Amino acid sequence: MTTGWEAAVEAQIRSAQERGEFDNLPGAGKPIPGRDLPYDESWWIKSFLERERIPGDLLLPTPLQLRRRVERLPGEVRDLPTEESVRTVVAALNREIVDFLRSPSGPRVAVRPVNVEETVRRWREERERAAAERVTTAAVAGTATASVRVRRRRWRLPWRRR
Repeated sequence: MTTGWEAAVEAQIRSAQERGEFDNLPGAGKPIPGRDLPYDESWWIKSFLERERIPGDLLLPTPLQLRRRVERLPGEVRDLPTEESVRTVVAALNREIVDFLRSPSGPRVAVRPVNVEETVRRWREERERAAAERVTTAAVAGTATASVRVRRRRWRLPWRRR
C-alpha cells in the first residue's frame, strides 16, 4: 500500500514539475535561512515573536515590566486630554504595582508606586510648554504672512473698456 501511495505522490510531483509550478519560487537557489548561524536554543520563540509581531517586553519578569511602564509613563500620558484621565492611568499603574508588591515573584527589583501629583504637575508643564510653542509658531507664521504684500490682479471683462 505504501508503494502505491508513494507512486501517486511522485506522479503528482512530476505533473506539477511539467506544468512549471516549481519554477521561480521565492528563495530558489539560496541557502536555507538561519543555517549558517550558530545554534540558538530559543530560535523558535524568537521567530514566533517576530512572526506574530509581539513585543519582547512581554517575556520580561513582572517587576521589569512594571519598571518599563513607569519609565514610559510620561510619554503615555503626554497626549491625554484631561487631568482626570492622567490620574486614572497613573492610578491603574499604581494598582498593578501594589498588587505585585503584595505577592512579589521573579527577581528582586525595586518598584515603587508613582507619585500621582508629580506626574500631573509634569503633564501640566508639558502642556503649557507645548501651548506656548504653538502660540510662538503661530505668531511667527502670522508676521511672515503679514509682511508679504499680496498683489491682487484686477480682471477686465472683455466687453468693458477702460
